[in-house]
Amino acid sequence: MNTTLNLLKPFKLGAYELPNRMVMAPLTRMRAKPGNIPQEMNQVYYTQRASAGLIISEATQISPQGLGYPNTPGIHSPEQIQGWKKVTQAVHENNGRIFLQLWHVGRISHPSLQPNGELPVAPSAIAPEGMANTFSGEQPFVTPRALETEEIPAIVEQYRQGAKNALEAGFDGVEIHSANGYLLDQFLHDGSNKRTDQYGGSIENRARFLMEVLEAVTSVWDADKVGVRLSPSSTFGTVFDSDTEALFNYVVSKLNPFNLAYLHIVEPRIQGNVTVEDDGNGLGASYFRSIYQGTIITAGGYTRETGEAVLEQDDADLVAYGRLFIANPDLPKRFALNAPLNEYDRSTFYGGDQRGYTDYPFLDDSKVLTTV
Repeated sequence: MNTTLNLLKPFKLGAYELPNRMVMAPLTRMRAKPGNIPQEMNQVYYTQRASAGLIISEATQISPQGLGYPNTPGIHSPEQIQGWKKVTQAVHENNGRIFLQLWHVGRISHPSLQPNGELPVAPSAIAPEGMANTFSGEQPFVTPRALETEEIPAIVEQYRQGAKNALEAGFDGVEIHSANGYLLDQFLHDGSNKRTDQYGGSIENRARFLMEVLEAVTSVWDADKVGVRLSPSSTFGTVFDSDTEALFNYVVSKLNPFNLAYLHIVEPRIQGNVTVEDDGNGLGASYFRSIYQGTIITAGGYTRETGEAVLEQDDADLVAYGRLFIANPDLPKRFALNAPLNEYDRSTFYGGDQRGYTDYPFLDDSKVLTTV
């Protein structure tokens, strides 16, 4: 077994000693039960992957308004907290560590998913391109309602309460989802944020919402148990900016005083859940290495070889794997042995039952966990 790989070396992440540098990326799978409550097969799924150095949970909405897809879990009701508590207990019993990703989708939603059929909310009344994923299939995105200035503190409070609920549910930390074209990311970009109040206009103003959320979340959790995810080069969700470099130079530099657990960067070659051609001009982990003073996680369709290379080059400290962890619950062991990998089935990524979720084989089939 190859334990000399950098990927398999221990790493101190804030308050935690990780057994390896392989992170399970946050992966929307749309398999919560009615009420957006985590269920038993979610416990099995995460526990199967407890050998990851760190698991970052699927994106989890902080409120009913934050919902953007069918059957994604929440962290705003007592039943959801109890459902997640069973997940964290099972992961911990198998020596794993798990952070919860806090999520509000903003305009990437549809009235059929919103309380009382209301419009989704956004920094400005600008519809994204593309189609919303609803219970009745894909439907065109609608023009969202621009949040009133006085509404924003209540959403900041929802992030704080979501962080508090995650603590109650037994998570080891939380990650603030400020990437991939969702609400916090929508506020950052001047293509989606045309506000004229203190949350729009200048880069400082557009970053204000994220900084207020960070203050709220770190009032609940020690900062070394809080991470932030950014996707500086992504246009997923129709976000774009007139000066992306200046925007994210500012945002990342403002994270330094928080002394967070980590900064999680989505590489330019990832747009949503697919890999695209990287022209080399995007803003990835290597770009921010000289700006951010703490731990960096990079996510970007990595293989065993490319993940090892990014650590050897010291462009990041930890490497997040998504699709490979979906299909290979024992991914660290497979990397250690340089063993063949299961192929993932993209048709089972979103929604459904155990197929393509908890039935991927382990190297040693006798150790396949099918219940908890």
